[in-house]
This record gives sequence, C-alpha cells and structure tokens, in this order.
Amino acid sequence: MESSPASKNSTAKTIVSDQISHAIISTHNLLQFILQSSPSQDNLLKLPKNLLAKASTINNTHQVLEQMPLVISSLDAYMDNGLHSVSHLETVTRLLCNIEKNQLKPLTNNQFTTEEPKPGAGVAPEST
Repeated sequence: MESSPASKNSTAKTIVSDQISHAIISTHNLLQFILQSSPSQDNLLKLPKNLLAKASTINNTHQVLEQMPLVISSLDAYMDNGLHSVSHLETVTRLLCNIEKNQLKPLTNNQFTTEEPKPGAGVAPEST
C-alpha cells in the first residue's frame, strides 16, 4: 500500500517539527544545567530565557506549513482565473483603440431627438 505524496510531505513536516521541538527542549535543559553548574558565566545569561516558549512557535509554524499547499492552490486558481480574463481585457482595449482611431464619440441624448413629421408625409391615400 503506497502513501500519497501529500501524506508523505505531512509526515516529513511532522517529523521535522518534532525534532526541532525536542532539540529546543534539550537545549533548554542543557542551559539550565549549565546555569546551575556555573552561574558566573555572563554569556549564558544573554541567551533567551524563554527558550521553552519557542517550542509552541515551532508547532504554530508546523500548522502554517500544513495549510500552505491549500493557500498556494487557491492563489494559483485565482491567478489562473485572472489570466483567462486577459483575453477579455485585450478585446476591450482593441475596441477602445478603434474608437480613439476613428474618433467616434459616445452617443448623446441630442442625437436621439425626434423630428416633426411633415404634413402629409407617411399618410396613406384613402382608397374609394
């Protein structure tokens, strides 16, 4: 039974996240031991005192990394949709260029005024 690439990727991320968390905890424990053994070392005091708090940041990073494929996929679909709209934009651009070249003006209400019919025009003669 083969695993999907997504599950392998997820498993790899989980393993890396766990290893980083364990490394941070181990480093914190080692620093505590060194501080208790030789508290006179000034350099050790400069190290972050909240090293254990970094483990939760690593776990949060893991969660963000888990969601990245979905975010990238959504962004890709959005960009693809935008690229399909380019052909419509090109058509509109060509139409606007043609209007500018031909110096066509937009229709106004003045061009639609109705003319008064001339007397007798458009009236059919009566048949007897």
